[in-house]
Amino acid sequence: MNQYSTESLIRKMPGFSSHILKVNDIHLHYVIGGSGEPLVLLPGWPQTWWSFHHIMPALAEKHTVIVVDLRGMGDSDKPLEGYSKKNMANDIKGLVAALGYDRVHMAGHDIGANVAYAFAANHPESINRLILLDTPPPDENMYRLPMLPVGTPVYPWWVAFNQVRDLPAQLLEGRFGLLLDHLLDKLLVNKEAISDFDRSVYLQHYNNKENIRASNAWYQAFGQDISEQKTYPKIKNSTKGIASSSNFEILDSFLSQHVLEHEMMQVEGVGHFVHEEKPEQIANAILDFLK
Repeated sequence: MNQYSTESLIRKMPGFSSHILKVNDIHLHYVIGGSGEPLVLLPGWPQTWWSFHHIMPALAEKHTVIVVDLRGMGDSDKPLEGYSKKNMANDIKGLVAALGYDRVHMAGHDIGANVAYAFAANHPESINRLILLDTPPPDENMYRLPMLPVGTPVYPWWVAFNQVRDLPAQLLEGRFGLLLDHLLDKLLVNKEAISDFDRSVYLQHYNNKENIRASNAWYQAFGQDISEQKTYPKIKNSTKGIASSSNFEILDSFLSQHVLEHEMMQVEGVGHFVHEEKPEQIANAILDFLK
């Protein structure tokens, strides 16, 4: 058995099980465990549901935890279209309904945070509390990102690279580990927080052309996302932003404009992958917010 497959990984997660459901015309993979009010976790690029494995057991002590591979991710389908965050939020809405839940709490990281925000904006009747981890959805400030590094703490060149069609998949097929290690090493303070094993889990999913193409589609839909977000009402649900020092002001600024009331938490000594560098602190912060 492939040690990096979901079938193998789920054996490392007592109390959790892996499932696939067809919703919104695609098959979505999710992992579920625990009991209590449902909490949906949405991962980002370049990761899968496994990115939450450090905090899932603690969260499951108080909640039914549902971690979803988004459209284009992991063991979920990778169709050619449908990667606007509004449509990806519709995927999650379909999954939530199919599981029999009227309302859920939701936390998202990176691309998952974009989908979580779109879910709250488009399905306010189906969400209780919203948590965004280190990432605001894109807005028109994206178009002002510098083409070359100019002394900023993080130079997010991949935001542009991933919006180029076809070429990234041609360049990275079979070589995605080069990008994965570069990205993680640049965006982690503790490089060991995402282990060699974890990196191999992600590499298995992103090292082929189809999966690279699908994940790039999340970025290629940013223009549509920005346009659609202009029509969204302000979020009325209780919202919390949890961010590294690098992204604290950016996330706080976005939430100030798009959410009626929110609270922020700054996590010290971490990079972008906050829940992997400080899992106990993040799990406790989520549980406290959801009380």
